[in-house]
Amino acid sequence: MTKRIRIIGIGMGDPRHLTGEAVEALRTVDVFLVADKGERSADLVAARQAICDSAIPRERRYRFVEVTDPQRGPDAGLSPAAYGQGVRDWHAARVDAYADVLAGLGPEEGTVGFLVWGDPAFYDSTIRVVDALSERLDLEHDVIPGISAPQLLAARHRVPLNRIGGSIHVTTGRRLLDEYDPSLGDVVVMLDGHLTCRDLVDRHPELELLWGAYLGSPDELLVRGPLGEVIDEVERLRVAARGRHGWVLDTYLLRQPD
Repeated sequence: MTKRIRIIGIGMGDPRHLTGEAVEALRTVDVFLVADKGERSADLVAARQAICDSAIPRERRYRFVEVTDPQRGPDAGLSPAAYGQGVRDWHAARVDAYADVLAGLGPEEGTVGFLVWGDPAFYDSTIRVVDALSERLDLEHDVIPGISAPQLLAARHRVPLNRIGGSIHVTTGRRLLDEYDPSLGDVVVMLDGHLTCRDLVDRHPELELLWGAYLGSPDELLVRGPLGEVIDEVERLRVAARGRHGWVLDTYLLRQPD
């Protein structure tokens, strides 16, 4: 009977990025639940499997269970209220799906793990889903942090995320155009499937763009330069990469020039 759920941040795909705490947590899990999003996520599932294989001793028995991810409607054109409700409905459907799987686990499968890309605190739904799941089933749960995309982006470009005494603003592509102002300081943008920063070129062509995709993997891509000069290169790389892999995981930093 399941007694505990562990939410484990596994970094950006390189087993060397696992923290010591994450390694210890991985070795306690009996069943890992992984959202099955179809063929486009098959290599992400394989990467999670490789991370576990690297950290968990062979004699420690565990298994992966892929759970079909509920369908989510399109976000484009939705009002903030409609967008929020759509996400909450999607989370509720995920809770239902995971609860069904937990009900079918064996009596010896007492610890369930969720492997979160990067860090669970950065624009990820797993904590909210597990909060609801734990409340419904009266389970314990904990959260293990991991190396996040913004951290690795800064490391790859060899920069701090903030200027001296400056702030860091973290947002999404959906909110970027409404929020952006030079007074925000350095701006980290996540979940931008449309490269929204292109729409800032006319107003702020001098902004420096530090972009990275597939961070921590053999397919890692990096571009840095004035937004107006490198945005076409970034878009070309994204289109080509999506054609090869079927998906793109990227993030970027926008900052005023020195």
